[in-house]
Amino acid sequence: MKVKKLKTLKPPRLRRGDTIGIVAPASHFDLEKFNRGMAVLESMGFNTLVPERLFNKKGYFAGSDLERAEMVNRYFADSNIKAIICARGGYGSIRILSLLDYKTIQKNPKIFIGFSDVSALLSTLYLKCRLVTFHGPTVTTLGNSDQKTKDSLFSMITSGEKPEIAMESGITIQPGSASGPVLGGNLNTLCHLLGTPFQPDFKDCILFIEDRGEAAAYRIDRMLSQMKLAGCFNGLAGLILGNFEDCGDTDDIIRIVGDIFKDDKIPILAGLEVGHGKTNLAIPTGLNATLNADLKVLAFHEPATSDIVK
Repeated sequence: MKVKKLKTLKPPRLRRGDTIGIVAPASHFDLEKFNRGMAVLESMGFNTLVPERLFNKKGYFAGSDLERAEMVNRYFADSNIKAIICARGGYGSIRILSLLDYKTIQKNPKIFIGFSDVSALLSTLYLKCRLVTFHGPTVTTLGNSDQKTKDSLFSMITSGEKPEIAMESGITIQPGSASGPVLGGNLNTLCHLLGTPFQPDFKDCILFIEDRGEAAAYRIDRMLSQMKLAGCFNGLAGLILGNFEDCGDTDDIIRIVGDIFKDDKIPILAGLEVGHGKTNLAIPTGLNATLNADLKVLAFHEPATSDIVK
């Protein structure tokens, strides 16, 4: 029996005055950082909706698994909410994956933004629904983000232009170019999806990875080696390295990546400003693009959002 292939879903574009719902799918968060981020969203011209349960705490989580999942489900179902942004990453997104209503999400595509631990959600929303999501700042990081990050986020969710990201200071690890859907996020988080029903499929895709606090480069080696042995990189079209904050020497990480992928004739580029660094550019995940490792450019084939008003 043939399995029906899902069509890629682009969420409707945001306009000033639209309402963004705030969810906390993982850890609870610092209120001062949260308030600074909320002020940025409002300065962009958006209204925001914050549920009371957002401030719940259960251990290191922002409430129980069911409460956190229900926030996500409810906001996808609510036609008054035009976009969803996560308050924080931390840890916990993986625990709600089996509690999400993917049928409702697929029927109500909308902008969903986050990074770090939220990579588990970004990956799974593409796997289950083929929804284009956005790897970008959370509310608690937005307040301290540089202007480049803020401009990137605003442009990505409101513009009808085709995004193009130039990495002038990037490092070409392996030359060439390739096209395919762009997927990725936090390496540690993606690695922990192995062996679950939510294990990502990167075949024919351009993968970007970032991480923080892995202390030594050998930990990056260990995760990449595990994913390679598990077949995650079979048929991979291209690879981009983002920020690796506090993960050992950058040259060591580049050497490790070059060694692990030395037999794969794919373009590999380091220097994408995503992740836990000073700049965290918004990246549409699930959207087709071309990576040119020689010109150091990631060019998307179409706008990240649709102009359909819902």
